[in-house]
Amino acid sequence: MHTHRVSTEHGVYLDFFGDHRPWRHWTVRVDGPVATLTMGVQPDGGIFTGCELKLNSYDMGVELEFADAIRCIRFEHPSVGCVVIESGYDGVFCAGANIRALAAATHAHKVNLCKFTNETRLELEEASEHSGLRFLAAVGGACSGGGYELALATDHILLVDDRNTAVSLPEVPLLGVLPGTGGLTRLTDKRHVRRDRADVFATKAEGLRGQVALEWGLVDELAPRTAFAEAVRARAAALAAKSRASGPCADSEPVALEPLGLGPNDDGSVIGEFVAMAPDRERACAEVLITASPDPAWPLRATRELDALLCHLRFNETDLGTIVLLTGGNHTDVTVHDRALREPASHAEVETSLLWRRTLSRLDLTARTLIAAIEPGSCFAGVLAELALAGDRTYILDGEFVDDRPGDAVGARVRALRGEVIGPHEPAVLLCSELSLGTMPMANGLTRLQSRLWGDETAIAAAARTIGTPLDAQAAAEVGLATATPDDLDWDDDLRLAIEERAAFSPDALTAMEANHRFCGPETMATKIFGRLSAWQNWIFIRPNATGPHGALTRYGTGTRPIYAQDRV
Repeated sequence: MHTHRVSTEHGVYLDFFGDHRPWRHWTVRVDGPVATLTMGVQPDGGIFTGCELKLNSYDMGVELEFADAIRCIRFEHPSVGCVVIESGYDGVFCAGANIRALAAATHAHKVNLCKFTNETRLELEEASEHSGLRFLAAVGGACSGGGYELALATDHILLVDDRNTAVSLPEVPLLGVLPGTGGLTRLTDKRHVRRDRADVFATKAEGLRGQVALEWGLVDELAPRTAFAEAVRARAAALAAKSRASGPCADSEPVALEPLGLGPNDDGSVIGEFVAMAPDRERACAEVLITASPDPAWPLRATRELDALLCHLRFNETDLGTIVLLTGGNHTDVTVHDRALREPASHAEVETSLLWRRTLSRLDLTARTLIAAIEPGSCFAGVLAELALAGDRTYILDGEFVDDRPGDAVGARVRALRGEVIGPHEPAVLLCSELSLGTMPMANGLTRLQSRLWGDETAIAAAARTIGTPLDAQAAAEVGLATATPDDLDWDDDLRLAIEERAAFSPDALTAMEANHRFCGPETMATKIFGRLSAWQNWIFIRPNATGPHGALTRYGTGTRPIYAQDRV
């Protein structure tokens, strides 16, 4: 497998493009409509040297395999209606994130690990809601921290009742940090645990077991150890009976997820079949080009490549603070896929549409400035129009390019990788389709049209009326879908200045500012997890009470207690 290799700058390189099978830490067994996903973390299989992964504790390498396994089940096993998540070890379900691996990781890696695990847990809930795949946590042993957060993301938690096994969130009392994968939020917002009980539970390091855990709503069902295996089988069968396994897509052909076969070149560029990235390190930006195609394989391949690239940029290219979003191709090359993405009629179409939704959400949640550049020859249409609407700024060229553009023009690097030549094309236009009216919502539950024009119902209605109409620069500006519309003389300078200005600002301030602007309107469980919870965790990770010389993370396992500064700030 190819989950990592050493990088002198960032400590660990994570490979999101390679083939992760056979998995080292997970096994999948399929028995009719039930798949059993067994967690058997190999203690010596960590990505950080010297960090032993005891008690089914995980690091980012384990998480990467888990995400891959979930995606495999979703696409390659349409007859599966219920996934049982269990432990391969007696006496333990999962001990959560490995503390020594956390201590060894950079601050950025810590934060990105939390974000990635959050996205994967949310994917379980999305699969349950939108594709009918149910999840059962078979908690047959100690379940703490991130292990309990994994269980919280499932549809049903079955706990062994042996007077010994407990569920717990020990992060606050033992580590001086927060449960990093949505545990606090799911207690109150998903399981509706009373806030006073949630307070007691989250500060009780040993957790709660048996009947109390059931009464408080921390688990859904108990079974004695002698009857635990049978209870798991019965509950899995019941969940599968009310899942996609009983629907029209159960007999569909599986969709094989072939390895992407990509990887960064020596200069850091990435060239995929439909997605390419060229770094501009002088301006701290990444030029990302998505090329449309009428090929039936395009929807799945393109979103897989884009999703992997976004993860790669997060973990391995932390200094590229701005992503310039570019597209290429004819509008019909992408709009031909609209109906299958908007109204999926088969297993393959359902899962591909949902994967586009997750990938676009990952783009929204990525801590990078997003600048969409709509030029002549661009293809911001259909699902690719969502990229323009996701931008913190959207630039649309007013007119055409009259003269040849310089080699250092924004976008020239990545287009050169693809062998594209920028010449005279039809004027730049934005073409939103019905996909922009709700098929691909953001984490706040709004469409990107609504988020962009939030609070102005007249403007939202006017923009919605342009669905299906190609909008040139002036037309897009009139309905609020263009930030700026430079002409040929100003285009390159305006884009370059915007990117250089971004590189001159504090990345920390930009991350917070962009997240506040992107996720306006109502809060959801996802926005709370990524905004409120993640922001606090980010801050806590750099406070001395957590990571200082006397902090809880630093002293954990040493036999000495942490010393906390008592000032509340």
